[in-house]
Amino acid sequence: MPPETTAPPPGRRRFRKRFAAGTAVLCTAAFMWVNNTDVLAYHSAGERGVLAHRGLGQTFGHEGVGNDTCTAERIHEPEHDFLENTVRGMRAAFDAGADQVEFDVHMTADDRFAVFHDWELDCRTDLSGTTRDFTLAELKRADIGYGYTADGGGTYPFRGAGVGLMPSLDEVLAEFPEGDLLLHIKSDDPAEGGLLADRLSALPAERLAGLTVYGGDAPIAALRERLPELRVMSKDMMMDCLLAYEAVGWTGHVPSSCSGMQLHIPEGYGPWLWGWPARFTQRMAAADTRVVVVAGSGGFSEGFDDIGSLERVPDGFTGLVWTNRADETAAAIRDRSG
Repeated sequence: MPPETTAPPPGRRRFRKRFAAGTAVLCTAAFMWVNNTDVLAYHSAGERGVLAHRGLGQTFGHEGVGNDTCTAERIHEPEHDFLENTVRGMRAAFDAGADQVEFDVHMTADDRFAVFHDWELDCRTDLSGTTRDFTLAELKRADIGYGYTADGGGTYPFRGAGVGLMPSLDEVLAEFPEGDLLLHIKSDDPAEGGLLADRLSALPAERLAGLTVYGGDAPIAALRERLPELRVMSKDMMMDCLLAYEAVGWTGHVPSSCSGMQLHIPEGYGPWLWGWPARFTQRMAAADTRVVVVAGSGGFSEGFDDIGSLERVPDGFTGLVWTNRADETAAAIRDRSG
């Protein structure tokens, strides 16, 4: 007869179950730490880049800025004579060392694209209304430096100097045939995405590879449907990617919703992402996705605009750094590459 076996007492069984569960939790926690800590990550040097927001232009204080604030009326004392969203300002940004230059596009009355930031023309120019109220030819006669003042209206240092400086999208593409460009659709009109698709579809594949478009969910969806090979980003796309990554990123897996895009990550949100910054940027790069770190909450054009602010860019970050002052920061951004 087989020997009799005696079951362990209930207290010991409970201990074994708790020990097994605790060991599983500890092993999982250890795996998550090892798989996501930057302490053990490979920090590749020389890969941090510069994204020049609106090229090179005048900067302004962000305190109290809202959606209706006319930022041209609160610029800092000018240190240069470049204006945002101009060919000259974009050229200056590239010359200063920018890897990618961002600019804004709006539809015109004759279904062209003007390069200009504001929906309303009244703040910066000598015109009143929206870009859609005017033809491109009419907009090109506007003075885009008309409304800038650093002393509450005492002086207007760029008034008269901005006549004819509002470029078209076609002019920018012609001026920078090989430049890495980031186009911002300022509306949420799907028709604008369709019109932009009409324009960009005429470009060769190698030129499309150097363009990225971001903006409202509806126009970006329309654009992506027509040009699936184009790198695009919208708020919905970014949220789909990041929520999925938060769920599974601890394993090192990058969800398909994160592939082939450009992510703009506010500096305060980055530390909540698995593997931030080095492993995160490396994982996204492997999925053909660029990562951009933006200052503050990411709203109202905040950038890393002086040497001191670059201390907040984390070691090991190897994506693009958003700046409004490429002339002041580009060299330092590269010197501090992770």
